[in-house]
Amino acid sequence: MSDAPATVSIVVPAYNEAASIAADLTQIREAMAAYPAWWELIVVDDGSTDETARIAESAGATVIRHAANQGTGAARKTGVRQARGEIVVMTDADGTYPNDQIPALLRHFPACDQVIGARVVERGTLRPLRAFAKALLRLLASALTGTRIPDPNSGLRAFRRDVMARHLYLINDGFSSVSSMTLIFIMAGYRVDFVPIDYFRRVGRSKFRPIRDTYRYFLTIVRLAAYFRPLQVFMPIALGMTGLGLLKSLVDLLVFRTLQESDIILLLGGIIMGVVAILADTLALHRQHDVDRRP
Repeated sequence: MSDAPATVSIVVPAYNEAASIAADLTQIREAMAAYPAWWELIVVDDGSTDETARIAESAGATVIRHAANQGTGAARKTGVRQARGEIVVMTDADGTYPNDQIPALLRHFPACDQVIGARVVERGTLRPLRAFAKALLRLLASALTGTRIPDPNSGLRAFRRDVMARHLYLINDGFSSVSSMTLIFIMAGYRVDFVPIDYFRRVGRSKFRPIRDTYRYFLTIVRLAAYFRPLQVFMPIALGMTGLGLLKSLVDLLVFRTLQESDIILLLGGIIMGVVAILADTLALHRQHDVDRRP
């Protein structure tokens, strides 16, 4: 990517956001009015049953409709596929994000590959539960990636479209899609910057289901870590099983003067898991090499 201002596609997934989308789109247009390169505004209407699509069209956005609600991840993937800009900016249509900060995010390119607005406060429904769950998920994601991740699932972000397009098959259709977008770039070795942003109380009713969606966030983190960096997922298990097997074998030899079946199972299980970890890591490196070579 050259140092000239990049072309930009702003993608807004929306599902029954008639009460807030007009204000968000107006804020985006005002923020981008002075942008020195071509840009477009795309709203992906994910099967809304209210006036979301009509309002978005009246605001001058290109509207792409899903016939039925498929999930925010599906809407985001549709937006990436339809985008024509070099950089894709994503934000929500519920009044929660400071869309006037979009030009500030774009100033991070071409030095970085993705820039994420890291929320400084939690203002969602069931705030204590959400804050606790997100703190645990941040710790898990940071531990598995070896990178400090202040906010893996922020809805306001900008990224290189060509990189994201190569990895869309790894992104699911639900709320955890945004976490996937964060982890894919980090684990694939791309530069990701985090910029502190404000976060506002949403307009209307939240569609986030804390228990089910938090569980899916957890699965997403583990799945992508196993996909990109299997050694970090499986090798600790292998070493733990082997260490426990050695310790238990030593105790059994001292107490019973013989090895027990469980000792052999733990030792063999640890060795097999270690071999699986090495083979999986080799395949992951080979796969990533092939992805990086794609035009």
